[in-house]
Amino acid sequence: KEGDGTGGYKGGRVPIKNIERELICPICKELFTHPLILPCQHSVCHKCVKELLMLNHEDSFDAGSECSLPGSPRSRVPSPSMERLDRLVRSGGSQGSISSPGWRRGSVTPRVTAIPCPGCQHDIDLGERGISMLFRNFTLESIVERYRQAARAAVAIMCNICKPPQQEATKSCMDCKASYCNECFKLHHPWGTPKAQHEYVGPTTNFRPKVLMCPEHEMEKVNMYCEVCRRPVCHLCKLGGSHANHKVTSMGSAYKILKEKLAKSIHYLISKEDQVRTQITELEVLINKTEENGQLAERQANEHFERLFETLQERKSEMLRSIEQSRNRRMEQLRGQVEEYQGMLENSGLVGYAQEVLKETDQSCFVQTAKQLHVRIQKATESLRTFHPAADPCFDEFVLDTSREEMLLKEMCFGGVPDPPLIDLSNSRVYNEASICWRLSDDHLPTDHHMLEYRQSPSQEDGEDNGVWRATDRVYGPSTVVCDLEPDSLYSFRVRSCRNSMFSPYSPEVTFHTPPAPVFGFLFSDKCGFSTERLILNKRRDTVESVAGMAFLLAAERVQTGSYIGLDYIIGDTGISQGRHYWAFKVEPYSYMVKVGVASDTKLIEWFHNPRDTSSPRYDHDSGHDSGSEDACYELSQPFTLVTLGMGKLIIPKSSSTSSSSTANAQSADPGSRILPMPQRLGICLDYDACRVYFYDADTMRCLYERQVDCSGTMYPAFGLMGSGKVQLEEFLASKRLAF
Repeated sequence: KEGDGTGGYKGGRVPIKNIERELICPICKELFTHPLILPCQHSVCHKCVKELLMLNHEDSFDAGSECSLPGSPRSRVPSPSMERLDRLVRSGGSQGSISSPGWRRGSVTPRVTAIPCPGCQHDIDLGERGISMLFRNFTLESIVERYRQAARAAVAIMCNICKPPQQEATKSCMDCKASYCNECFKLHHPWGTPKAQHEYVGPTTNFRPKVLMCPEHEMEKVNMYCEVCRRPVCHLCKLGGSHANHKVTSMGSAYKILKEKLAKSIHYLISKEDQVRTQITELEVLINKTEENGQLAERQANEHFERLFETLQERKSEMLRSIEQSRNRRMEQLRGQVEEYQGMLENSGLVGYAQEVLKETDQSCFVQTAKQLHVRIQKATESLRTFHPAADPCFDEFVLDTSREEMLLKEMCFGGVPDPPLIDLSNSRVYNEASICWRLSDDHLPTDHHMLEYRQSPSQEDGEDNGVWRATDRVYGPSTVVCDLEPDSLYSFRVRSCRNSMFSPYSPEVTFHTPPAPVFGFLFSDKCGFSTERLILNKRRDTVESVAGMAFLLAAERVQTGSYIGLDYIIGDTGISQGRHYWAFKVEPYSYMVKVGVASDTKLIEWFHNPRDTSSPRYDHDSGHDSGSEDACYELSQPFTLVTLGMGKLIIPKSSSTSSSSTANAQSADPGSRILPMPQRLGICLDYDACRVYFYDADTMRCLYERQVDCSGTMYPAFGLMGSGKVQLEEFLASKRLAF
């Protein structure tokens, strides 16, 4: 069915004339001629593959191979028939292997077997057998032939048997590889003979073999499909060939699966025709905008350069005018000096005049004239003794040093609008101050500076200013800090780059939730109760690691005698006695067991001086008390609260007072609901005045657990580790030490 005139299709079929783009060889840019399938699944004309191999070793071809290839640029015989070509492609070894054009028998020139695929630009190694290892793409050949027939329409295929004048062929025999008119077909395929069983089709010039043979084992039919190499293979390839260890499937199964996938994909594309048309319209609008904006950019660039040229021309004219004026002035001074000195010569000027005055005999007249003349003679005599040119012939003051300006012009960036940066979520942290990091594309040009903007997400209770973007000062690096953010609020951030006064588009907005309280800065204490045997503290004191070494192994060995292994505690070096405070940290996923939370100074003294058995059935820090009858008094306020993390999980205490009574009931009914995935970062907020502690997923600021706690003393961040484990404080906490 023909198209609707707009390039579309009806009835789910595409006209054969509309697929020309898919039938063009990427090398010769013409319709495929005897296409071969490369290992990367792209198709290339046979002659084009040969020419690719000929590029580096054109002078070392075997003459026999050269004459036997279809379409060879040096061929001296007509192109062979399709049967001859198919035999040549499979034979490989005879007449100077066509698998390796570029290599001559006995030559020391290396065999050329690698070519770049023109479709995907990957290097393709054809191996020892070269072109003979490649399958002919018979399906593509048939489609190209149908396209050619549709393109020439009125050009008929003539009978190959008729004597002149030839008749138009009505059918072609795939076994005889010839086309026949009705009479000739009946004559050469009489009933009752084996030829009557030949397969015939409509008139065609594309005769392909009835069975696809293996190029590696020439006498074997391909009957399997290698899923690793994505090509048909025979049973010998699987048994002992190069595909012995590859996963293969039957040809029927591969045919069914690939055909279903292709049919579904085609159906999906056809069903999305309206969407494709919409996207084409959008692209056409973008093309128009690109053309308009490109022309505008050209005009603006011309204007900028015209202004530069005008400025340079003005400066040039001004300087040339100054040079000319200085030159004229100096020339005038020097010429005057020349005239003066010429007057000193005998019989000219001053000397001649003085000689005439000396002839005067009247004393009074002589004195009257000689006085002024004597002054002039003295001056001339003095100038002879101290000769100085009246002007300097050097014009050094007009020599320009334009090296800096030339360098600026050479470094002038014409990259246009810079690409927008991207905010790096993994390295950005937001507390009551925000540390925002971003990154640029790998191939970006240098930028002058960046501008970070932020705003508080608008809400009904917020004032007018909320929701308005606020900008930081210019930033010359890939990060900056924003101060004085409101607690427990949503903030959006975006950044853009500037180059040559041209700003990039804004980066995609990212949103962060600030903690419910200001940041509490502290480091791990290496004094109070710190176990040097099983805990390793780094120099900065912001990371502690528990190592299950020999000491732990010896302690575990005593389990047989009823002794239990205890937790190794470490606390913060700063306590809390008032206000609301928040801190965050990371527990490594491989950690066996880590307890985190808060504890009072009195409780810590008790733990450090009277260690309890952590594995005792009557002792559970998570329950908030030391009694075995934990269900009866779980609401009692205790001077500590700890939750357990380990093995990639977070365990909510089973006697928890959660933020929702329904949640608590559900957790009591279903113990599995107390086990949550371990967040990448855990946050803790202690409200000392309200005697309440909260545990958050620090990335989403979702409250995971909250509980009443007795804050009658000074409260400390507390951490307990057992087995292998590691806790790392947020860098922002370690660098921010607050005084309370």
